Amino acid sequence: MAVRSMYDPKNMVFRHLGPTGLKVSVLSLGGWLTYGGTQKGNIVKECLQAAWDNGINFFDTAETYAAGQSEIEMGNALKELNWPRDEYVLTTKVFFGTGRKEPNTRGLSRKHVVEGLKSSLERLQQPYVDVVFAHRPDVATPMREIVEGFTQVIRNLNLAYYWGTSEWSALQITEATLIAEKYNLIAPIAEQPQYNAFHRDRFEVEYDPVFKKYEYGTTIWSPLASGLLTGKYNQGIPEGSRFANHGSMFNDTIASLQSEVGQSKIEKVRKLTTIAERLGGSVSQLSLAWCVANPNVSTVILGATKVEQIHDNCKALELIPKLTPEVMEEIEGVLQNKPKPAPTYGRSR
Repeated sequence: MAVRSMYDPKNMVFRHLGPTGLKVSVLSLGGWLTYGGTQKGNIVKECLQAAWDNGINFFDTAETYAAGQSEIEMGNALKELNWPRDEYVLTTKVFFGTGRKEPNTRGLSRKHVVEGLKSSLERLQQPYVDVVFAHRPDVATPMREIVEGFTQVIRNLNLAYYWGTSEWSALQITEATLIAEKYNLIAPIAEQPQYNAFHRDRFEVEYDPVFKKYEYGTTIWSPLASGLLTGKYNQGIPEGSRFANHGSMFNDTIASLQSEVGQSKIEKVRKLTTIAERLGGSVSQLSLAWCVANPNVSTVILGATKVEQIHDNCKALELIPKLTPEVMEEIEGVLQNKPKPAPTYGRSR
């Protein structure tokens, strides 16, 4: 019998996820605020298929997204699409739970790491995920227990191949890694942080040592600054946009748009639009390509409610080769927010 295959990489670019042998597409698709929330049923399958058709092999969700409904919707879609399991990378995250009141149904105790992931897999209709992320650090649980819990789901239960972190500090990532080395446990391999042209300091400065020391990978979220870098908010908040659909979640951001700082960002988006159009793309595509241009970015997680958005975002691949040092310098001139590196006191290598 011939080996079944349904995947065509097209012109997709791939990178290793951190220090592992796992290769992921530099653009990926996630379910935050979309699948199981505003988007349900056939549209979820259509969006996953559109991503697949563009060469995307990495799909991300979490137990807390839409209180578990994101995993259910994406799981249903994956079952119907019936792609060979070895041809795509699937990730989920545990920490926040799904809204239940019992105290052990959230956090990073060994109990919730194991049982939370088992519940996620049941919703996803999957025997395992490729990567399970600790969705936030848990200061109430000893770090050794956290690392032991993730080691257990990988080494003993075969529920995942790797584990990672999300919005952990560089210090916490280092602590987990050192504990893993000391006690023969499994260390995390990737962080899922926010990163975009308006949110740079933590990624470019704080995480720099873990990139260098551990080759730590990243699966970045909000690459378009919740839509601000698409230009859609240049004239206000349009109906059907993320800020309109999830106003309570973005109250502070929406208010800031009317401030001097917010208006300054919108003016920067207008200037970036001019650069993007000169390069033959949109400001959205330029903003995504800018993220990919950072070699410490393993994959950029897209959020999409429509098939057309995915096809449009994937055209960012065409802009990556056009981001010459001169163009990147021009973009820095617009942004005016390049973080200062940590001081070396004359002792850099």
